Amino acid sequence: MSRTALILLGPPGAGKGTQGRRLSAEFSVPSISTGDILREAVRNGTELGRQAKQHMDSGGLVPDALVDAIVRERLAREDCRTGFILDGYPRTVSQAEFLQREYAGEGMKFLAVGVQVKDGALVRRLTGRRSCPGCGKIYHIDASPSRNGDRCDECGTALVQRRDDTVAVVQERLQVYHQSTRPLIEYYQSRGAYAEVSGEGAVEDIYAALRSIVEPHLPERRPRA
Repeated sequence: MSRTALILLGPPGAGKGTQGRRLSAEFSVPSISTGDILREAVRNGTELGRQAKQHMDSGGLVPDALVDAIVRERLAREDCRTGFILDGYPRTVSQAEFLQREYAGEGMKFLAVGVQVKDGALVRRLTGRRSCPGCGKIYHIDASPSRNGDRCDECGTALVQRRDDTVAVVQERLQVYHQSTRPLIEYYQSRGAYAEVSGEGAVEDIYAALRSIVEPHLPERRPRA
């Protein structure tokens, strides 16, 4: 049985996680965040998780080979047998080549979709985010503010701005993203396996555009109730 690897590319704040979860809910494929599986491996105390934790605790990047191994372990699970959606991986051409080597022999089809948002819009999105350290709920000062001003509607805890959501840090993250991701986009473009959607506008419209691209590649669709 052929499988499809759907790879969502896009800068921080583009909404990849939201759209990936929606696709996962409609189609019988898991949406897998690299950050989530790294944290899961650390939490479970696996050998790979212990190695990753050493790098994460020191503030360094987890090496490609280690990320590749953790991703391979996750993709071997039963829920990935008909395909999967990747958010945050691959981040480099080296990681993309690993995926190609690892799965192309199994008839795996690859499709990368870039969710494009202008930098100015991303800065406004990210710097406006506020989070609740108590229950984890996320707000936005413009798009989805708390009814209680600077406190969480759910638990009353004072909301905070993450350190990596300040203007200077967001701009630096975007610069790093553009530098590292352009070669990855070119890699998939050269293989005829790249498409783009706008990540600006209503969430429903973005999802409709994304869905129209990926639906032919995700054949195992859940029947509607």
